[in-house]
Amino acid sequence: MTHQTTSKALPPLVLLHGGRHGGWCWRRVALRLRAAGHEVYTPTLTGLGDRAHLLSRDIGLDTHVQDLVATFEFEDIEDAVLVAHSYGGVVATGAMEQLAPRVRRLVYLDAQIPRTGESVFGMVGPERTAVMEAMVEKDGDGWFVPPSDARMYGVTDPDDIEWANRRITAQPVKTYRDAAGPTEQAWRHPGMFIECTPSRIEENILTRARERSATDPTFGYRILGAPHNAMVTHPDVLAALLLDPEVIG
Repeated sequence: MTHQTTSKALPPLVLLHGGRHGGWCWRRVALRLRAAGHEVYTPTLTGLGDRAHLLSRDIGLDTHVQDLVATFEFEDIEDAVLVAHSYGGVVATGAMEQLAPRVRRLVYLDAQIPRTGESVFGMVGPERTAVMEAMVEKDGDGWFVPPSDARMYGVTDPDDIEWANRRITAQPVKTYRDAAGPTEQAWRHPGMFIECTPSRIEENILTRARERSATDPTFGYRILGAPHNAMVTHPDVLAALLLDPEVIG
């Protein structure tokens, strides 16, 4: 079925979480965006967050891509702003091959942007990959990345750390090893990269976004003075940025 993009004053926003997180991490931002009049969707990828009971070694990147596509299809989402955080950028980039007609603007929040055939491990480099693979072997039964501590994402408030750590879950390592499928739709779609400062994202990924921003009038670049998990630590400033017409298009 072909879907035509329609114009709306207030587009729906689909907020996609990063690795080992779930839709829960967007709760504070979603409340603010809904108060401003937007429809907001915060899907959780299979095996993570409130879907951790489905954790399986067979879950790969394509499973998560189809999760996101299904959210758009079952919720009849059109003309949306798709906001992807961290690992969620890999999922969103792959899903755009099917979702491009439904997406007004693709926003990467401190997120990874793969090219066709690249994996998460391929993007983060051999040193970081070796560390994570060692974690998988030691604490993940050889097939999952164990839960992380919220402090590694820049969360410093003790209450926020406790709140997040009760919700951060394991993730199948297959999702990090799998190569992305076609990504051309995402790379030519109107978009925006939001860099969190200080950032947890590898410099080569930031460089890609900066270079595209400098040469492509359909792709913008903004700086947010907040840590990687800005949706937890700075929901007011992040929500305000996502409500900026220059960001949502």
